[in-house]
Amino acid sequence: MTAFSTLVSGWRWPVLALIASAAMLAGAHAFETFGGLAPCPLCLRQREVYWALIAMTLTGLGIWRLVPKRRFLVALNMLIGLVFVTGVIVAAYHAGVEWKIFPPPAGCSVASAGVNPLEIGSLDQPLVIPRCNEAPWHFIGLSMAGWNGVISLVLAGISFAAAAITLRTYRAA
Repeated sequence: MTAFSTLVSGWRWPVLALIASAAMLAGAHAFETFGGLAPCPLCLRQREVYWALIAMTLTGLGIWRLVPKRRFLVALNMLIGLVFVTGVIVAAYHAGVEWKIFPPPAGCSVASAGVNPLEIGSLDQPLVIPRCNEAPWHFIGLSMAGWNGVISLVLAGISFAAAAITLRTYRAA
């Protein structure tokens, strides 16, 4: 068994997927808090994918502890992969909106003033919600949405590989 196979077989990949999801959320919050890059509605939608993955994976690992079956871990890894694919789709749509390939959803193309329910400051001054079709940060030609899509694609591929490896190698106790 290779080092990669050992790393992603059995329960290890769901735990690593949890860590990766938490790291992606931490990174997004760091850009927001320390970088001053407020999230647009599509940015928040991308975060929802990671929150959903964390909830699903924690639930799945809890169930697996009660019923430790190999096929359950295979199904969990497949579901994790599908959630990451959902992240790829949401990120690709957001990047497409930034590149003007897709039309932005209602309320995303014009900087709107309103109260952000997550941040209550002075109620005398409306908060500005960033536009979804303007990327405030790029690295090597990709925006945060683009990088989120690339990372989600890699994690989806690892998830499907983990499902295949677990199907072939893992022995339930």
